[in-house]
Amino acid sequence: MRNSLNRFSLALALSLTASLAAAYQLAAAPAAEVLQGEAQTLSLSGAKPGEQITLRLSRRADLPGMGPSLLRAEAVFQADAQGRIDTSRQAPLSGNYSGIDASGLFWSALPVRGEPAPASAETGEARLQLEAWGQDTAGAPKPLAEQTLRWLPARARVEARAAATLPGAQLMLPLERAAKLPVVIVLGGSEGGSITSRRLAEALAARGFAALALPYFSPPRWGAQGPMAPELPSLPTSLARIELSQLETVREWLGQQAEVDASRIALWGASKGAEFVLAGASRIAGFKGVVAVVPSDVIWEGFDLMQGAMAQPSFSWHGEALAFVPYKGYQEEVAGFMSGQPVRLRRAHDAGRAAQPERANAARIEVEKISAPLLLIAGSDDQVWDSGGMARAIAARRAAAQLPTELLLFEGAGHGITGLGSMPTTLNNAGPMKMGGQPAADAQAQRQGWARTVSFLREVLR
Repeated sequence: MRNSLNRFSLALALSLTASLAAAYQLAAAPAAEVLQGEAQTLSLSGAKPGEQITLRLSRRADLPGMGPSLLRAEAVFQADAQGRIDTSRQAPLSGNYSGIDASGLFWSALPVRGEPAPASAETGEARLQLEAWGQDTAGAPKPLAEQTLRWLPARARVEARAAATLPGAQLMLPLERAAKLPVVIVLGGSEGGSITSRRLAEALAARGFAALALPYFSPPRWGAQGPMAPELPSLPTSLARIELSQLETVREWLGQQAEVDASRIALWGASKGAEFVLAGASRIAGFKGVVAVVPSDVIWEGFDLMQGAMAQPSFSWHGEALAFVPYKGYQEEVAGFMSGQPVRLRRAHDAGRAAQPERANAARIEVEKISAPLLLIAGSDDQVWDSGGMARAIAARRAAAQLPTELLLFEGAGHGITGLGSMPTTLNNAGPMKMGGQPAADAQAQRQGWARTVSFLREVLR
């Protein structure tokens, strides 16, 4: 009899514990599984009104110089009168971020020292672990609920095709397609190689566009033992006298692709890639739209990873060197990469422009000659170059010419705003290279800038 009672008591205790745990439910909207770059809102239900609960989000990331790492963010919330917590409506009491921000737990994560990184998924998806924690009667942490979020990689929905006559270029096509597709030519920045253009092209193709990732130079890569071979040896290793007219060649190649409607082409460029697409579109007519992220309004001096500033322009036109603005103090600035001192390339840009205003006027990109709609995205605290000020100058000249222009200028954001809003922004200024910006402002710029980029391209390419 006693054994029967003991078994009954144990079963009852386990049942009550399970019921209590089951009362707490974590959820992600629109779903726990989304395409990477799609926004999610996190919520919890089943709490006691006024109860304080910690939401914790953990994920794996491969960090430069650190390798596979565990990143984590957490924040303490107070449940409302219905026993709910909703990150899109409530600010945390404390934690990694402040204020009402549905994406706060995503962008505010920091590396966790001493804990191993979770295993990577073979499918390439990102898996994030969402947990809710409370306290037991003794005040010790108590797990309440957990939920796994899955971010599906864009490349799983995309066919990548090498462009044989365009060195390093790849045409990205959505796997599910019917009619001929409009296409976006995608150019990255001074990091060189294919990483930025390829990732953005994949993301656009996963959303229904054809996209051509167009790398245009490939510097030596830097490893633990020093410089290594470039990713794409067939491309220039220096960002100097890069030929703008290759956009004409690219357009001709796209016209030969059966899946592409070459009458509907837009350009997307970030940083030096924005300088490229603006200078190119001012000389080549017929593009349906241009997106310039952290842009320049002038042609700047070219540079080489090993040699530094090169006393020649970054770009040329049919072999002719373009007028350019020289840097001032560039070598002294980049010396910080070796000494560990902060590197703020904006100082070399600003000093060069201030020292020779007549050269800045001669090097101005004639954005008034771009008849297509233009979307500009920039940050006010960019420490690589003054993208905010240059974007305002571009918008002002276009407004005077009554040309369709949209400027998204994010107060407090820096240079690192070209992402999809899915990676933490807390490490944008972690190394010697200072991008500028505050993590919250950078995250807002990424999230809103990416959403507007997609909708803008759909508008101009329909």
